[in-house]
Amino acid sequence: MKNLDFAADKALAKDFLNNFADANGDPKYLTLLQDVANRRTRSVQIELDDLFNYKDLDEEFLQRVTENTRRYISIFAEAVDELMPEPTELFSAEDDHDILMTQRAEDLTDNADNSDPFRRMPPDIKRFFEVYIKAFSKGTPLTIRQVKASNIGQLVKISGIVTRCSDVKPLMQVAVYTCEECGFEIYQEVTARVFMPLFECPSVRCKTNNTKGNLILQLRASKFLKFQEAKIQELAEHVPKGHIPRSLTVHLRGELTRKVAPGDVVELSGIFLPIPYTGFRAMRAGLIADTYLETMSVTHFKKKYEDYELSEDEQKQIEGLAEDGDIYNKLARSLAPEIFGHEDVKKALLLLLVGAPHRKLSDGMKIRGDLHICLMGDPGVAKSQLLKHIINVAPRGVYTTGRGSSGVGLTAAVQRDPVTNEMILEGGALVLADMGICAIDEFDKMEESDRTAIHEVMEQQTVSIAKAGITTSLNARTAVLAAANPAWGRYDLRRSPAENINLPPALLSRFDLLWLILDKADMDTDLEMARHVVHVHQNLESPSLGFTPLEPSVLRAYISTARRTSPSVPRELEEYIATAYSSIRQEEAKSSAPHSYTTVRTLLSILRISIALARLRFSATVAQSDVDEALRLMQMSKFSLYSEDRQRSGLDAISDIYSILRDEAARSNRLDVSYAHALNWISRKGYSEAQLKECLEEYAALNVWQIHPNTFDIRFIDA
Repeated sequence: MKNLDFAADKALAKDFLNNFADANGDPKYLTLLQDVANRRTRSVQIELDDLFNYKDLDEEFLQRVTENTRRYISIFAEAVDELMPEPTELFSAEDDHDILMTQRAEDLTDNADNSDPFRRMPPDIKRFFEVYIKAFSKGTPLTIRQVKASNIGQLVKISGIVTRCSDVKPLMQVAVYTCEECGFEIYQEVTARVFMPLFECPSVRCKTNNTKGNLILQLRASKFLKFQEAKIQELAEHVPKGHIPRSLTVHLRGELTRKVAPGDVVELSGIFLPIPYTGFRAMRAGLIADTYLETMSVTHFKKKYEDYELSEDEQKQIEGLAEDGDIYNKLARSLAPEIFGHEDVKKALLLLLVGAPHRKLSDGMKIRGDLHICLMGDPGVAKSQLLKHIINVAPRGVYTTGRGSSGVGLTAAVQRDPVTNEMILEGGALVLADMGICAIDEFDKMEESDRTAIHEVMEQQTVSIAKAGITTSLNARTAVLAAANPAWGRYDLRRSPAENINLPPALLSRFDLLWLILDKADMDTDLEMARHVVHVHQNLESPSLGFTPLEPSVLRAYISTARRTSPSVPRELEEYIATAYSSIRQEEAKSSAPHSYTTVRTLLSILRISIALARLRFSATVAQSDVDEALRLMQMSKFSLYSEDRQRSGLDAISDIYSILRDEAARSNRLDVSYAHALNWISRKGYSEAQLKECLEEYAALNVWQIHPNTFDIRFIDA
């Protein structure tokens, strides 16, 4: 009865493959089989969604496929064998498989009556394709905890994070021997991870002649599959309180290998199967079997920026956004809209996501393109929330805290591999975040010895290791986003900035922007902020921003498009940037207690931020406005300190703006100052346009300067 059942199911499978049409009415699977016959692809993926939508199949068939998937893969493979069309394109028969198959076809004629079972060719050796059955796309995936004994042999869909991946190795599927006596080819199918090789020839001729023919394993004629083993671990949000995350072994075969890497968050569909322990572990384990998931499909939750393929609608949406003049502000305000204020901090974080292209010189020297940002501020200014949000938006991000990570946990640890018992390297947080963002919270509370591990990553972007006989350097092209509290928990205004920041100068100079966020009491801002927080708490969404904030997926798509351009700095801007850099150095030399150290790295930071701004506009060249905005961001990052200095020196905003304009005019030795220049100078010091206009009117009334009625240009009266 069962055989009849399977024969009927095979007829159903053939009918489905033959007649299923996609939305456009094209035969989906017949087209796929033609591609397989032409050797363009090697995988035949049968989707349960298609089986569900196919009118001639009953629900029982679908249920049988999900509950006995391993058997139905072979049924579908047999159906594909029978339906496989002739190739329509020429392909080179350089592949060993094709040459051997033509020879075997000739040899098979003398075993036409199938009298010798061992000489019968297994169907697996003829196939040059693999069949996978993909689970339903709808429906939430199970967590590893929810996969229980009742799921054994069934098709399940689980989600998790990949923690370890082995190398891709060949796995024997059919062993082929030749007999020294009778010269026949003997086939042995291998279904488990281990097999017992044949030593004596089992063919009819050798048995008749009573000669024990010696068998030689022919590796070139045998069939191997690509095989990779991975470990998948529960996501943090699925772990109940007080438990540790569970993990599950995953087997990837054939075309599914090399699809996952450690640190990827993936959704896998596959068959949940038991596997007995082998070797010495079997003696220890006794009757206990291990379980694993034989993967049928892999879906990534967040694609890498390079893998984004935009549909036409998304392309139009992004082009529409790019034409919006205010896109820079809108993108920045769409980052964590629930957090009040911090507009310039969000702009800096947006630029961190965009980054600048890596430069590689002809002699092999590399200049990094990733931006590093450190947020240093008083408790309760939403630093950690900003970090968490950025990790959510970035396609590849790792979040760690200073106290909870050791030096090797950040870089790489040497461990024994449980399978091969060799010493292997396991990448830490910075290596897992390669080509992504590594957020380190509580940066100031890290041990000094552990913090030194970050120095190399931040400038050279590699992790070099020499331990346990392994000497190597791993890539860690990571943007570091750190959050820290000042030395005494809160910023102490009576002490110098260097005492407050309390990080070594070697580390500080590596950060492109060090953002100081002070929590100062101010009646108006505090009222606004309190209203905002209460609104978010009640309605679980941010108050209206005047536009609809962009979804993280749209942000990712926009950033991925922006990252494809690599803008250059035009000749005419070189002098402007050099002058700006030297003036920052001069200012620092004059001040008694400098807020930060300006080194050549600062100049590279200005270039990186300017290029990131040009990328946001999809522009191929950097404009002067980009450089001005980069300088403004650098100035604004210390804004809260400058405002303190001003309060101490007793200058009000209007007098301070006047002194800035007078000093700049004296430095450039001219009496006429254009309004645009004046606005640029004062905005770097953190003043607004309204304050500038107030200052111009006040001092024009005192006859210090004259103002042009239309252009607002300034002419000093006293030389």
